[in-house]
Amino acid sequence: MRILGINALFHDPAAALVIDGRTVAAAEEERFSRRKHGKRPLPFSAWELPEQAARWCLDHAGIRPGDLDLVGYSFDPALARPAEQLGLDDPWDHVRLTYAREAPNFLAEALPGLDPAKVRFVPHHVAHAASAAFAADGNTDPSSVLVLDGRGEATSHLAARREGPRLHQLAAQELPHSMGLVYEELTQHLGFLRSSDEYKVMAMASYGSPTSVAELRRYVHSTGDGGFRAAGVPWAEFAPALRPGQDWTPAHADLACSAQRVLEEVLLDLARWLHGRTHDRLLTMAGGVALNCVANSRIAAEGPFERVWVQPAAGDAGTALGAALHLAASAGDQPEPMPGADLGRGWSDRELEDWLRGAAVPYERPEDVAAEVARELAADGIVAWFQGRSEFGPRALGHRSLLAHPGRAANLERLNDVKGREQFRPVAPMVLADRAQKIFNGRHPSPYMLFVHEVAPAWRDRIPAVVHVDGTARIQTVDPLDDPLTARMLERFELLTGLPVVVNTSLNTAGRPMVDDVRDALECFGSAPVDLLALGPFVVRRAALFAGPDRTEARA
Repeated sequence: MRILGINALFHDPAAALVIDGRTVAAAEEERFSRRKHGKRPLPFSAWELPEQAARWCLDHAGIRPGDLDLVGYSFDPALARPAEQLGLDDPWDHVRLTYAREAPNFLAEALPGLDPAKVRFVPHHVAHAASAAFAADGNTDPSSVLVLDGRGEATSHLAARREGPRLHQLAAQELPHSMGLVYEELTQHLGFLRSSDEYKVMAMASYGSPTSVAELRRYVHSTGDGGFRAAGVPWAEFAPALRPGQDWTPAHADLACSAQRVLEEVLLDLARWLHGRTHDRLLTMAGGVALNCVANSRIAAEGPFERVWVQPAAGDAGTALGAALHLAASAGDQPEPMPGADLGRGWSDRELEDWLRGAAVPYERPEDVAAEVARELAADGIVAWFQGRSEFGPRALGHRSLLAHPGRAANLERLNDVKGREQFRPVAPMVLADRAQKIFNGRHPSPYMLFVHEVAPAWRDRIPAVVHVDGTARIQTVDPLDDPLTARMLERFELLTGLPVVVNTSLNTAGRPMVDDVRDALECFGSAPVDLLALGPFVVRRAALFAGPDRTEARA
Protein backbone atom coordinates (compact mmCIF):
# COMPACT_ATOMS: atom_id res chain seq x y z
CA MET A 1 0.00 0.00 0.00
CA ARG A 2 1.23 3.48 -0.93
CA ILE A 3 -0.16 5.90 1.64
CA LEU A 4 0.42 9.62 1.97
CA GLY A 5 -0.21 11.26 5.34
CA ILE A 6 -1.17 14.93 5.63
CA ASN A 7 -1.26 17.31 8.58
CA ALA A 8 -2.71 20.70 7.74
CA LEU A 9 -5.50 21.96 9.97
CA PHE A 10 -3.84 23.66 12.96
CA HIS A 11 -0.10 24.24 12.63
CA ASP A 12 3.14 22.60 11.46
CA PRO A 13 1.70 21.33 8.16
CA ALA A 14 3.60 18.27 6.99
CA ALA A 15 3.47 15.27 4.70
CA ALA A 16 4.74 11.72 5.09
CA LEU A 17 4.85 8.73 2.76
CA VAL A 18 4.53 5.13 3.92
CA ILE A 19 4.94 2.29 1.42
CA ASP A 20 4.13 -1.28 2.49
CA GLY A 21 4.43 -0.22 6.14
CA ARG A 22 7.85 1.41 5.71
CA THR A 23 8.38 5.12 6.29
CA VAL A 24 9.97 6.40 3.09
CA ALA A 25 9.87 10.17 3.54
CA ALA A 26 8.52 12.85 5.84
CA ALA A 27 8.91 16.62 5.69
CA GLU A 28 7.45 19.80 7.13
CA GLU A 29 6.15 22.56 4.88
CA GLU A 30 8.15 25.20 6.76
CA ARG A 31 11.37 23.76 5.35
CA PHE A 32 10.17 24.58 1.84
CA SER A 33 8.18 27.79 2.40
CA ARG A 34 10.67 29.18 4.99
CA ARG A 35 7.76 30.29 7.21
CA LYS A 36 8.28 29.21 10.81
CA HIS A 37 5.82 26.42 11.67
CA GLY A 38 4.43 26.70 8.15
CA LYS A 39 1.62 29.02 9.23
CA ARG A 40 -0.09 30.40 12.30
CA PRO A 41 -2.80 28.16 13.84
CA LEU A 42 -5.75 30.34 12.83
CA PRO A 43 -9.11 29.17 11.43
CA PHE A 44 -8.49 31.21 8.27
CA SER A 45 -5.24 29.34 7.55
CA ALA A 46 -6.78 25.88 7.87
CA TRP A 47 -7.12 25.53 4.10
CA GLU A 48 -3.34 25.84 3.58
CA LEU A 49 -1.91 22.44 2.68
CA PRO A 50 1.67 21.14 2.78
CA GLU A 51 1.73 21.12 -1.01
CA GLN A 52 5.50 21.38 -1.44
CA ALA A 53 6.23 18.77 1.23
CA ALA A 54 3.68 16.37 -0.27
CA ARG A 55 5.04 16.79 -3.79
CA TRP A 56 8.58 16.22 -2.57
CA CYS A 57 7.58 13.01 -0.74
CA LEU A 58 6.00 11.66 -3.93
CA ASP A 59 8.90 12.77 -6.13
CA HIS A 60 11.38 11.19 -3.73
CA ALA A 61 9.63 7.84 -4.12
CA GLY A 62 9.11 8.27 -7.85
CA ILE A 63 5.34 8.02 -7.71
CA ARG A 64 2.48 10.24 -8.87
CA PRO A 65 -0.62 11.30 -6.92
CA GLY A 66 -2.70 8.88 -8.97
CA ASP A 67 -0.48 6.00 -7.82
CA LEU A 68 -1.50 6.46 -4.19
CA ASP A 69 -3.79 3.89 -2.59
CA LEU A 70 -4.87 6.10 0.31
CA VAL A 71 -4.31 9.53 1.79
CA GLY A 72 -4.70 10.08 5.52
CA TYR A 73 -5.77 13.52 6.79
CA SER A 74 -5.08 13.90 10.51
CA PHE A 75 -8.40 15.37 11.63
CA ASP A 76 -11.92 13.97 11.48
CA PRO A 77 -14.53 16.75 11.25
CA ALA A 78 -17.31 14.23 12.01
CA LEU A 79 -15.97 14.02 15.58
CA ALA A 80 -15.77 17.77 16.12
CA ARG A 81 -18.26 19.92 17.99
CA PRO A 82 -18.80 23.69 17.86
CA ALA A 83 -16.26 25.65 19.88
CA GLU A 84 -18.90 27.07 22.21
CA GLN A 85 -19.97 23.52 23.16
CA LEU A 86 -16.34 22.73 23.98
CA GLY A 87 -15.91 25.79 26.17
CA LEU A 88 -13.42 27.36 23.76
CA ASP A 89 -13.37 31.05 22.91
CA ASP A 90 -12.96 30.71 19.15
CA PRO A 91 -15.88 32.30 17.27
CA TRP A 92 -14.39 31.41 13.87
CA ASP A 93 -13.78 27.72 14.58
CA HIS A 94 -16.63 26.85 12.22
CA VAL A 95 -14.47 28.14 9.37
CA ARG A 96 -11.74 25.65 10.33
CA LEU A 97 -14.25 22.80 10.36
CA THR A 98 -15.62 23.79 6.97
CA TYR A 99 -12.13 23.67 5.50
CA ALA A 100 -11.55 20.27 7.12
CA ARG A 101 -14.68 18.81 5.55
CA GLU A 102 -13.51 20.00 2.14
CA ALA A 103 -9.96 18.68 2.57
CA PRO A 104 -10.34 15.81 0.04
CA ASN A 105 -11.22 18.27 -2.70
CA PHE A 106 -8.49 20.71 -1.68
CA LEU A 107 -5.96 17.87 -1.79
CA ALA A 108 -7.13 16.74 -5.20
CA GLU A 109 -6.68 20.31 -6.45
CA ALA A 110 -3.19 20.55 -4.95
CA LEU A 111 -2.08 17.13 -6.21
CA PRO A 112 -3.49 16.73 -9.73
CA GLY A 113 -4.40 13.14 -10.44
CA LEU A 114 -5.38 12.30 -6.90
CA ASP A 115 -8.82 10.77 -6.50
CA PRO A 116 -10.48 12.62 -3.57
CA ALA A 117 -12.34 9.38 -2.72
CA LYS A 118 -9.01 7.96 -1.53
CA VAL A 119 -8.74 10.52 1.27
CA ARG A 120 -9.56 9.20 4.74
CA PHE A 121 -10.10 11.29 7.85
CA VAL A 122 -8.01 9.99 10.77
CA PRO A 123 -8.89 11.32 14.25
CA HIS A 124 -6.23 13.77 15.34
CA HIS A 125 -5.15 12.00 18.52
CA VAL A 126 -5.30 8.59 16.87
CA ALA A 127 -2.82 9.97 14.32
CA HIS A 128 -0.61 11.22 17.16
CA ALA A 129 -0.85 7.85 18.90
CA ALA A 130 -0.06 5.89 15.74
CA SER A 131 3.00 8.08 15.11
CA ALA A 132 4.39 6.80 18.40
CA ALA A 133 3.01 3.29 18.84
CA PHE A 134 3.77 2.09 15.29
CA ALA A 135 7.01 4.02 14.73
CA ALA A 136 8.73 3.25 18.04
CA ASP A 137 12.18 1.73 17.98
CA GLY A 138 11.67 -1.97 18.64
CA ASN A 139 7.99 -1.71 17.70
CA THR A 140 7.02 -3.54 20.90
CA ASP A 141 3.58 -5.13 20.80
CA PRO A 142 1.63 -4.66 22.99
CA SER A 143 2.60 -1.24 24.31
CA SER A 144 0.99 1.77 25.93
CA VAL A 145 0.66 5.18 24.31
CA LEU A 146 0.03 8.60 25.83
CA VAL A 147 -0.88 11.68 23.80
CA LEU A 148 -1.27 15.25 25.08
CA ASP A 149 -1.44 18.43 23.06
CA GLY A 150 -3.48 21.61 22.70
CA ARG A 151 -6.58 20.19 21.07
CA GLY A 152 -7.99 17.76 18.57
CA GLU A 153 -11.59 17.43 17.43
CA ALA A 154 -13.14 17.55 20.91
CA THR A 155 -10.39 16.33 23.24
CA SER A 156 -6.83 17.22 24.25
CA HIS A 157 -5.54 13.83 25.39
CA LEU A 158 -5.62 10.14 24.58
CA ALA A 159 -4.46 7.14 26.59
CA ALA A 160 -4.46 3.93 24.59
CA ARG A 161 -2.95 0.51 24.12
CA ARG A 162 -1.48 -0.79 20.93
CA GLU A 163 -2.32 -4.44 20.27
CA GLY A 164 -1.24 -5.63 16.84
CA PRO A 165 -2.65 -3.30 14.18
CA ARG A 166 -5.17 -1.69 16.51
CA LEU A 167 -5.16 1.13 19.04
CA HIS A 168 -7.62 0.63 21.90
CA GLN A 169 -8.67 3.86 23.61
CA LEU A 170 -8.60 3.72 27.41
CA ALA A 171 -9.17 7.37 28.32
CA ALA A 172 -9.57 10.80 26.72
CA GLN A 173 -9.93 14.24 28.22
CA GLU A 174 -12.63 16.48 26.77
CA LEU A 175 -12.00 20.13 26.09
CA PRO A 176 -11.72 22.81 27.37
CA HIS A 177 -9.36 21.03 29.76
CA SER A 178 -6.00 20.88 28.01
CA MET A 179 -2.44 20.72 29.28
CA GLY A 180 -1.26 22.02 25.92
CA LEU A 181 -3.60 25.02 25.87
CA VAL A 182 -2.72 25.92 29.46
CA TYR A 183 0.98 25.89 28.60
CA GLU A 184 0.25 27.96 25.47
CA GLU A 185 -1.60 30.53 27.59
CA LEU A 186 1.37 30.77 29.93
CA THR A 187 3.70 31.17 26.97
CA GLN A 188 1.69 34.15 25.75
CA HIS A 189 1.41 35.57 29.27
CA LEU A 190 5.21 35.57 29.53
CA GLY A 191 5.56 37.58 26.34
CA PHE A 192 6.37 34.75 23.94
CA LEU A 193 4.57 33.53 20.84
CA ARG A 194 2.03 30.83 21.71
CA SER A 195 1.98 27.64 19.67
CA SER A 196 5.65 28.34 18.96
CA ASP A 197 7.75 29.37 21.96
CA GLU A 198 6.64 26.94 24.65
CA TYR A 199 10.19 25.56 24.90
CA LYS A 200 11.32 29.00 26.10
CA VAL A 201 9.01 28.66 29.10
CA MET A 202 10.59 25.29 29.88
CA ALA A 203 14.05 26.91 29.75
CA MET A 204 12.96 29.86 31.90
CA ALA A 205 11.55 27.48 34.52
CA SER A 206 15.09 26.43 35.47
CA TYR A 207 15.79 29.97 36.70
CA GLY A 208 12.87 30.02 39.15
CA SER A 209 11.50 28.28 42.23
CA PRO A 210 8.18 26.39 42.49
CA THR A 211 6.61 28.99 44.77
CA SER A 212 3.08 28.74 43.34
CA VAL A 213 2.64 25.00 42.95
CA ALA A 214 -0.02 24.65 45.61
CA GLU A 215 -2.11 27.49 44.16
CA LEU A 216 -1.76 26.23 40.57
CA ARG A 217 -2.91 22.76 41.59
CA ARG A 218 -6.36 24.27 42.20
CA TYR A 219 -6.66 24.79 38.44
CA VAL A 220 -4.41 22.05 37.03
CA HIS A 221 -4.51 18.54 38.51
CA SER A 222 -5.22 14.94 37.61
CA THR A 223 -8.59 13.43 38.50
CA GLY A 224 -7.54 9.85 39.23
CA ASP A 225 -9.57 8.34 36.39
CA GLY A 226 -7.11 8.85 33.56
CA GLY A 227 -8.12 12.48 33.05
CA PHE A 228 -7.32 15.91 34.45
CA ARG A 229 -8.52 19.44 34.95
CA ALA A 230 -6.60 22.24 33.24
CA ALA A 231 -8.46 25.44 32.40
CA GLY A 232 -9.17 28.92 33.66
CA VAL A 233 -5.80 29.67 35.28
CA PRO A 234 -5.69 33.37 36.37
CA TRP A 235 -2.06 33.92 35.35
CA ALA A 236 -2.03 37.61 36.26
CA GLU A 237 -2.60 36.74 39.91
CA PHE A 238 0.83 35.09 39.95
CA ALA A 239 2.85 37.56 37.84
CA PRO A 240 1.93 40.47 35.53
CA ALA A 241 1.68 39.82 31.81
CA LEU A 242 4.76 40.65 29.73
CA ARG A 243 4.84 42.31 26.34
CA PRO A 244 6.96 40.65 23.62
CA GLY A 245 10.60 41.47 24.27
CA GLN A 246 9.96 42.84 27.76
CA ASP A 247 12.41 41.73 30.46
CA TRP A 248 11.17 39.03 32.78
CA THR A 249 11.58 39.10 36.55
CA PRO A 250 12.13 36.44 39.23
CA ALA A 251 8.35 36.31 39.68
CA HIS A 252 7.93 35.26 36.06
CA ALA A 253 10.63 32.61 36.38
CA ASP A 254 8.93 31.32 39.55
CA LEU A 255 5.62 31.10 37.70
CA ALA A 256 7.24 29.20 34.82
CA CYS A 257 8.90 26.85 37.30
CA SER A 258 5.65 26.25 39.19
CA ALA A 259 3.66 25.57 36.03
CA GLN A 260 6.34 23.23 34.75
CA ARG A 261 6.31 21.32 38.03
CA VAL A 262 2.52 20.93 37.97
CA LEU A 263 2.64 19.75 34.35
CA GLU A 264 5.15 17.09 35.34
CA GLU A 265 2.96 15.94 38.22
CA VAL A 266 -0.09 15.54 36.00
CA LEU A 267 1.85 13.63 33.34
CA LEU A 268 3.30 11.30 35.95
CA ASP A 269 -0.17 10.62 37.33
CA LEU A 270 -1.49 9.88 33.83
CA ALA A 271 1.40 7.53 33.11
CA ARG A 272 0.83 5.66 36.38
CA TRP A 273 -2.89 5.35 35.70
CA LEU A 274 -2.20 4.01 32.21
CA HIS A 275 0.33 1.47 33.45
CA GLY A 276 -2.17 0.32 36.05
CA ARG A 277 -4.52 -0.63 33.20
CA THR A 278 -1.98 -2.19 30.81
CA HIS A 279 1.07 -3.30 32.83
CA ASP A 280 3.09 -2.86 29.64
CA ARG A 281 6.86 -2.44 29.66
CA LEU A 282 6.97 0.25 26.96
CA LEU A 283 5.29 3.66 26.97
CA THR A 284 5.28 5.60 23.70
CA MET A 285 4.40 9.30 23.65
CA ALA A 286 3.38 11.95 21.14
CA GLY A 287 1.57 15.29 20.99
CA GLY A 288 3.13 18.69 21.47
CA VAL A 289 3.36 18.25 25.25
CA ALA A 290 5.68 15.27 24.63
CA LEU A 291 8.31 17.74 23.40
CA ASN A 292 8.69 18.83 27.04
CA CYS A 293 11.91 16.93 27.67
CA VAL A 294 11.98 17.77 31.38
CA ALA A 295 8.59 16.13 31.92
CA ASN A 296 9.63 13.17 29.76
CA SER A 297 12.66 12.64 31.97
CA ARG A 298 10.55 12.53 35.12
CA ILE A 299 8.24 9.97 33.51
CA ALA A 300 11.27 7.88 32.54
CA ALA A 301 12.92 8.18 35.96
CA GLU A 302 9.92 8.03 38.30
CA GLY A 303 7.19 6.41 36.23
CA PRO A 304 6.29 2.70 36.21
CA PHE A 305 7.30 1.88 32.63
CA GLU A 306 10.62 0.18 31.96
CA ARG A 307 11.12 2.16 28.77
CA VAL A 308 9.79 5.41 27.34
CA TRP A 309 9.99 6.25 23.62
CA VAL A 310 8.95 9.66 22.32
CA GLN A 311 8.16 10.41 18.68
CA PRO A 312 10.87 12.87 17.53
CA ALA A 313 8.23 14.79 15.54
CA ALA A 314 5.86 14.73 18.50
CA GLY A 315 4.07 17.95 17.51
CA ASP A 316 1.35 18.18 14.90
CA ALA A 317 3.81 17.54 12.06
CA GLY A 318 4.09 13.98 13.32
CA THR A 319 0.38 13.36 12.75
CA ALA A 320 1.10 13.22 9.01
CA LEU A 321 3.24 10.16 9.65
CA GLY A 322 0.76 8.79 12.18
CA ALA A 323 -2.18 9.11 9.80
CA ALA A 324 -0.29 7.15 7.15
CA LEU A 325 0.86 4.47 9.62
CA HIS A 326 -2.65 4.09 11.04
CA LEU A 327 -4.12 3.52 7.59
CA ALA A 328 -1.30 1.13 6.72
CA ALA A 329 -1.91 -0.97 9.83
CA SER A 330 -5.67 -0.93 9.26
CA ALA A 331 -5.15 -2.10 5.66
CA GLY A 332 -3.07 -5.10 6.73
CA ASP A 333 0.47 -3.77 6.24
CA GLN A 334 2.92 -4.33 9.09
CA PRO A 335 4.23 -0.90 10.16
CA GLU A 336 8.00 -0.83 10.57
CA PRO A 337 9.84 1.30 13.16
CA MET A 338 11.08 4.66 11.99
CA PRO A 339 14.50 4.26 10.38
CA GLY A 340 15.54 7.50 12.09
CA ALA A 341 14.54 11.15 12.06
CA ASP A 342 16.50 11.91 8.86
CA LEU A 343 13.51 11.53 6.55
CA GLY A 344 13.73 14.79 4.60
CA ARG A 345 15.65 16.09 1.63
CA GLY A 346 19.23 15.14 0.81
CA TRP A 347 21.70 15.67 -2.05
CA SER A 348 24.46 13.66 -3.69
CA ASP A 349 28.06 14.88 -3.55
CA ARG A 350 27.85 15.89 -7.21
CA GLU A 351 24.69 17.92 -6.59
CA LEU A 352 26.30 19.66 -3.64
CA GLU A 353 29.35 20.57 -5.70
CA ASP A 354 27.15 21.88 -8.51
CA TRP A 355 25.46 24.17 -5.97
CA LEU A 356 28.83 25.48 -4.76
CA ARG A 357 30.09 26.09 -8.28
CA GLY A 358 26.86 27.76 -9.31
CA ALA A 359 27.10 30.09 -6.31
CA ALA A 360 30.77 30.87 -7.15
CA VAL A 361 31.72 29.96 -3.60
CA PRO A 362 35.35 29.05 -2.78
CA TYR A 363 35.40 25.55 -1.36
CA GLU A 364 37.67 22.64 -0.55
CA ARG A 365 37.25 18.88 -0.43
CA PRO A 366 39.43 17.71 2.46
CA GLU A 367 40.55 14.11 2.76
CA ASP A 368 38.21 13.63 5.74
CA VAL A 369 35.54 16.25 6.43
CA ALA A 370 34.95 14.82 9.92
CA ALA A 371 38.60 15.32 10.87
CA GLU A 372 38.66 18.81 9.32
CA VAL A 373 35.59 19.85 11.31
CA ALA A 374 37.05 18.40 14.50
CA ARG A 375 40.17 20.52 14.01
CA GLU A 376 38.10 23.65 13.47
CA LEU A 377 36.04 22.96 16.59
CA ALA A 378 39.15 22.24 18.66
CA ALA A 379 40.44 25.66 17.56
CA ASP A 380 37.19 27.16 18.89
CA GLY A 381 35.56 27.76 15.52
CA ILE A 382 31.81 27.57 14.97
CA VAL A 383 30.80 25.05 12.31
CA ALA A 384 27.64 24.75 10.23
CA TRP A 385 27.17 20.99 9.74
CA PHE A 386 25.01 20.03 6.74
CA GLN A 387 25.03 16.28 6.19
CA GLY A 388 22.68 13.70 4.70
CA ARG A 389 18.91 14.02 4.78
CA SER A 390 17.26 16.71 6.87
CA GLU A 391 15.48 15.95 10.13
CA PHE A 392 11.73 15.46 10.55
CA GLY A 393 10.71 17.28 13.70
CA PRO A 394 12.05 20.29 15.60
CA ARG A 395 15.39 18.90 16.80
CA ALA A 396 18.73 19.23 15.00
CA LEU A 397 20.21 15.73 15.23
CA GLY A 398 23.49 15.96 13.37
CA HIS A 399 22.16 16.70 9.89
CA ARG A 400 21.40 20.44 10.02
CA SER A 401 23.37 21.63 13.06
CA LEU A 402 25.57 24.40 14.41
CA LEU A 403 28.52 22.91 16.30
CA ALA A 404 30.95 24.42 18.80
CA HIS A 405 33.49 23.57 21.51
CA PRO A 406 31.70 22.63 24.78
CA GLY A 407 34.71 23.43 26.96
CA ARG A 408 34.46 27.19 26.42
CA ALA A 409 31.80 28.65 28.73
CA ALA A 410 31.56 31.75 26.53
CA ASN A 411 30.31 29.64 23.62
CA LEU A 412 26.79 29.58 25.07
CA GLU A 413 26.49 33.36 24.81
CA ARG A 414 28.36 33.30 21.52
CA LEU A 415 25.95 30.83 19.91
CA ASN A 416 22.89 32.64 21.24
CA ASP A 417 24.30 35.81 19.70
CA VAL A 418 24.90 34.03 16.38
CA LYS A 419 21.32 32.79 16.36
CA GLY A 420 19.80 35.99 17.79
CA ARG A 421 18.25 34.16 20.75
CA GLU A 422 17.54 35.03 24.37
CA GLN A 423 20.55 34.44 26.59
CA PHE A 424 18.66 32.26 29.08
CA ARG A 425 18.28 29.61 26.36
CA PRO A 426 20.57 26.57 26.70
CA VAL A 427 22.37 24.73 23.94
CA ALA A 428 22.62 20.96 23.82
CA PRO A 429 25.44 18.43 23.65
CA MET A 430 25.87 15.57 21.24
CA VAL A 431 27.96 12.79 22.73
CA LEU A 432 29.33 9.45 21.65
CA ALA A 433 26.88 6.79 22.81
CA ASP A 434 29.52 4.67 24.54
CA ARG A 435 30.78 7.68 26.54
CA ALA A 436 27.44 9.14 27.54
CA GLN A 437 26.78 7.14 30.68
CA LYS A 438 29.93 8.38 32.42
CA ILE A 439 29.08 12.00 31.76
CA PHE A 440 25.27 12.25 31.83
CA ASN A 441 23.07 10.52 34.41
CA GLY A 442 19.73 9.31 33.07
CA ARG A 443 18.14 6.97 30.54
CA HIS A 444 20.38 5.88 27.67
CA PRO A 445 20.53 5.94 24.73
CA SER A 446 18.86 9.26 23.86
CA PRO A 447 19.23 9.68 20.08
CA TYR A 448 16.43 12.21 19.58
CA MET A 449 17.24 14.84 22.23
CA LEU A 450 13.91 14.37 24.03
CA PHE A 451 15.11 13.85 27.61
CA VAL A 452 17.27 15.85 29.99
CA HIS A 453 20.15 14.32 31.91
CA GLU A 454 22.02 15.49 34.98
CA VAL A 455 25.61 16.33 34.13
CA ALA A 456 28.03 14.43 36.38
CA PRO A 457 29.71 16.90 38.78
CA ALA A 458 33.19 15.95 37.58
CA TRP A 459 32.27 17.02 34.04
CA ARG A 460 30.45 20.29 34.65
CA ASP A 461 33.59 22.41 34.57
CA ARG A 462 34.91 20.48 31.56
CA ILE A 463 31.90 21.11 29.30
CA PRO A 464 30.36 24.31 30.75
CA ALA A 465 28.81 25.52 27.49
CA VAL A 466 26.22 22.71 27.51
CA VAL A 467 25.39 22.70 31.24
CA HIS A 468 22.09 24.46 31.95
CA VAL A 469 21.66 26.59 35.05
CA ASP A 470 20.09 23.61 36.88
CA GLY A 471 23.02 21.29 36.12
CA THR A 472 21.27 19.37 33.34
CA ALA A 473 21.69 18.95 29.61
CA ARG A 474 19.38 17.78 26.83
CA ILE A 475 21.68 15.27 25.21
CA GLN A 476 21.80 13.51 21.87
CA THR A 477 23.67 10.22 21.90
CA VAL A 478 25.41 9.28 18.64
CA ASP A 479 25.92 5.65 17.70
CA PRO A 480 28.53 4.94 14.99
CA LEU A 481 26.22 2.32 13.49
CA ASP A 482 23.47 4.90 12.97
CA ASP A 483 25.55 7.94 12.01
CA PRO A 484 29.17 6.99 11.24
CA LEU A 485 30.20 10.41 9.93
CA THR A 486 29.04 12.37 13.00
CA ALA A 487 30.49 9.71 15.27
CA ARG A 488 33.85 9.97 13.49
CA MET A 489 33.82 13.75 13.94
CA LEU A 490 33.19 13.27 17.67
CA GLU A 491 35.95 10.68 17.90
CA ARG A 492 38.46 13.00 16.20
CA PHE A 493 37.39 15.87 18.47
CA GLU A 494 37.96 13.69 21.52
CA LEU A 495 41.47 12.82 20.29
CA LEU A 496 42.27 16.52 20.02
CA THR A 497 40.60 17.76 23.21
CA GLY A 498 39.86 14.80 25.47
CA LEU A 499 36.15 15.63 25.24
CA PRO A 500 33.72 13.19 23.55
CA VAL A 501 31.09 15.96 23.48
CA VAL A 502 30.32 18.75 21.00
CA VAL A 503 27.79 21.58 21.28
CA ASN A 504 24.87 20.94 18.90
CA THR A 505 22.13 23.45 18.19
CA SER A 506 19.88 23.86 15.17
CA LEU A 507 21.26 25.40 12.00
CA ASN A 508 19.10 28.50 11.77
CA THR A 509 18.71 31.98 13.18
CA ALA A 510 15.89 33.21 15.44
CA GLY A 511 12.45 33.20 13.86
CA ARG A 512 13.57 31.13 10.87
CA PRO A 513 12.94 27.44 10.21
CA MET A 514 15.86 25.07 10.39
CA VAL A 515 18.07 25.08 7.29
CA ASP A 516 16.92 22.42 4.87
CA ASP A 517 18.41 22.79 1.38
CA VAL A 518 21.77 24.01 0.13
CA ARG A 519 20.55 27.53 -0.63
CA ASP A 520 19.34 27.85 2.98
CA ALA A 521 22.74 26.69 4.24
CA LEU A 522 24.67 29.17 2.11
CA GLU A 523 22.37 32.05 3.07
CA CYS A 524 22.64 31.26 6.77
CA PHE A 525 26.42 30.85 6.54
CA GLY A 526 26.76 34.11 4.68
CA SER A 527 24.68 36.11 7.14
CA ALA A 528 25.88 34.74 10.49
CA PRO A 529 29.40 34.75 12.00
CA VAL A 530 30.07 31.06 11.40
CA ASP A 531 33.66 30.02 10.68
CA LEU A 532 33.20 26.90 8.59
CA LEU A 533 30.42 25.33 6.56
CA ALA A 534 30.71 21.54 6.17
CA LEU A 535 28.47 20.70 3.22
CA GLY A 536 28.67 16.97 2.63
CA PRO A 537 32.36 16.22 1.93
CA PHE A 538 33.08 19.89 1.13
CA VAL A 539 34.02 22.80 3.38
CA VAL A 540 33.62 26.52 2.88
CA ARG A 541 35.73 28.80 5.06
CA ARG A 542 34.43 32.18 6.09
CA ALA A 543 37.87 33.70 5.70
CA ALA A 544 38.02 32.52 2.08
CA LEU A 545 34.43 33.51 1.30
CA PHE A 546 35.03 37.11 2.36
CA ALA A 547 38.64 37.40 1.23
CA GLY A 548 37.79 39.81 -1.59
CA PRO A 549 38.15 39.60 -5.38
CA ASP A 550 41.46 37.71 -5.23
CA ARG A 551 40.10 34.91 -3.07
CA THR A 552 41.26 31.39 -3.80
CA GLU A 553 39.15 29.41 -6.25
CA ALA A 554 37.77 25.95 -5.49
CA ARG A 555 40.32 23.30 -4.70
CA ALA A 556 39.80 19.59 -5.11
